Amino acid sequence: MKDLRVEDIPGKRALIVGLGVSGFWTAKWLKSQDALVTVTDMREEKELDPGLLRELMGLGAVLELGGHREKTFTSSDLIILSPGVSHSMALLNEVRRKSIPVTGELELASRAVRTPVIAITGTNGKSTVTTCLGELLKNADLKGYVCGNIGVPLTTYVCGEMKADYVVVEVSSFQLDTCRTFSPYISVILNVSPDHLDRYQDFGDYVDSKKRIFARQGPGQYLIVNNEDERLASISPETGVSVLRYGLEERDGQLSFLEQGRIRVKQMSGGIEGYPTAGFQIPGVHNILNFQAVILVGHLLGIAPAMIQKTLDRFRGLPHRMERVGERDGVLFYNDSKATNIDAAVGAIQSLDGPVILVAGGRLKGLDYGRFSAASVGKVKKAVFLGEARQQLGAAFHGLVPYAMAEDLDDAVGQAFSWAEAGDVVLLAPACSSFDMFSDYKQRGEAFRRAVERLTHG
Repeated sequence: MKDLRVEDIPGKRALIVGLGVSGFWTAKWLKSQDALVTVTDMREEKELDPGLLRELMGLGAVLELGGHREKTFTSSDLIILSPGVSHSMALLNEVRRKSIPVTGELELASRAVRTPVIAITGTNGKSTVTTCLGELLKNADLKGYVCGNIGVPLTTYVCGEMKADYVVVEVSSFQLDTCRTFSPYISVILNVSPDHLDRYQDFGDYVDSKKRIFARQGPGQYLIVNNEDERLASISPETGVSVLRYGLEERDGQLSFLEQGRIRVKQMSGGIEGYPTAGFQIPGVHNILNFQAVILVGHLLGIAPAMIQKTLDRFRGLPHRMERVGERDGVLFYNDSKATNIDAAVGAIQSLDGPVILVAGGRLKGLDYGRFSAASVGKVKKAVFLGEARQQLGAAFHGLVPYAMAEDLDDAVGQAFSWAEAGDVVLLAPACSSFDMFSDYKQRGEAFRRAVERLTHG
């Protein structure tokens, strides 16, 4: 399949599949490049943002809503899939047979970017590390542009003046699936654990998707990987990209490790720098690993160690990620709605000191909840399950941890508090996506916060 170059776009018929934020900005940029743009979405007009629709029509884009048309697909010169669109949809079979280029917003936009790109992927921690790197660049008086899967598409950057010193982009596996030429200056893989198995053939297929982040990197570029993850520890690219490894224990070939309450980093000169962890504002070993990745990026950019330490000490994390949202009668409430898979939920549980009353559940994702229940033994005092996955969670926890079922988050929070004692923590760590009951993890987190507020403020 031949790729369409940016300079080839004027006059070409471009079809964007999916009208979300990335689809809108892709359409806006393609129109600025004089492409003939059509946007198609399965949803009806009444289900979409009227402001986006008006602006797209004002730009001259054609809208096909309420379903996809085969003729539009097969008569296009370029098709751009939104991240949520499955690559296995039947309409793409004829497209591939005709060798019509199919790509994604990130890949397309990256071809127009001349600014050095720092790309972060991983099953968990992407948004935390991406945001922290943005803060680090700001504190170091460097102009960074933070975008990607974090909610601001890369196309917003190419629609502007593109005058940043560095573009920091969070990259999901769905975005990497359509990448062919994407080649960051620095790429980071934080971790890989089972997730989105409703979308991939198996875990190995998902891991391969993550590895695409460094597939086009070469000499003069850098790959930073978490050496604690056995799938990442074995990575040895043959493209000439320089690999920097980090982990909790000191190992051969590893640049950063944890020792006596400090993150240590080996220097090219042979010395070792230390970053005390006592001042970090967000808990958990998983966040120490995340900060190691931040430190290594900072070193590659030549940022002073004192500035890196200052940034880490001041960083308070993100909403819906181990966010303390209330307290009543000595019981703390933490919102980790972003814990949409098992490893993230387990990490949240293990980062807390006191006994945990767990609130979990949501949309099924093809995950094995046996690992979740096994890791909860000895840490989780009781659990409350809700949503589409509640029966499966109950089956996995049966005989290991006492549990109950809830109808909604208000009910779950009420039941959890009724079991809690002073010193306990009520934790929302769903281990599931939110789409059975909410539009996204943010809406779910806000619903949990409001339920806690109603409880703690009467």
